[in-house]
Amino acid sequence: MTSLIEFAAGAEQKSAEVTDWAGRLGWVAGLLLFIAFVYWLMRQGWKWRGSLQSDLPELPSAPDAPGEAKLTLSGRYHGSTTAGQWLDRIVAHGLGTRSRVELTLTEAGIEVVRPGANDFFIPAAALREARLDKGIAGKVLAEGGLLIVTWAHGEKLLDSGFRSDRAAEHAAWVEAINSMNHASTTEGTAR
Repeated sequence: MTSLIEFAAGAEQKSAEVTDWAGRLGWVAGLLLFIAFVYWLMRQGWKWRGSLQSDLPELPSAPDAPGEAKLTLSGRYHGSTTAGQWLDRIVAHGLGTRSRVELTLTEAGIEVVRPGANDFFIPAAALREARLDKGIAGKVLAEGGLLIVTWAHGEKLLDSGFRSDRAAEHAAWVEAINSMNHASTTEGTAR
């Protein structure tokens, strides 16, 4: 019975106010400023990387008559890196921008159409190889989940990563690109 009386007496007491609104708002404002500062630093780093890569020439555009389409692919463009260095992202000329992509392989090369980003063209003479891989700067998938196309642009070799909406298409692209490269290499040595 005494515990019931003690409980009733405790219920009559008012609890102290727990929320210090001024302190809480100060913490929230500080956190928002910190997040904005980190975002600004990331943006500055992206711009700095782009200025370091300013020696990269403009991206080629598709010829007026590229020829008949051998293969088409609809999927995602995950970015380009320096060949063999899967974490060295290329950001110059919009190559670092991820986007949807429509690829078309012709005798002239690969037309890369990216809604909302810069389209570009990879000439057949610039193609070096294609392979299946599991990752490229900022994107890691299951083994063989990415189509990586290695190509020459200016003085640099680049790896560009694509993922088809239908991953079964990747093998056909690897075979077609590598056979084009082999044919051009054979032609070059025959001369």
